Amino acid sequence: MAEQAQTYNGYCVKCKEKRDFEGNVEVSKTGMNMAKGKCPVCGTTVNRILGKAKA
Repeated sequence: MAEQAQTYNGYCVKCKEKRDFEGNVEVSKTGMNMAKGKCPVCGTTVNRILGKAKA
């Protein structure tokens, strides 16, 4: 089940700015949905918390 990448807006810690990035939804260890992708400017991993994962 491969998911399509979507565009999300998140804060890049390295650039210190909000950026739009292409990412996929993953479930973290704490059970939260998060969009994870790369910053288009510097290439650092950018995460955005989306909310609780449904069980």
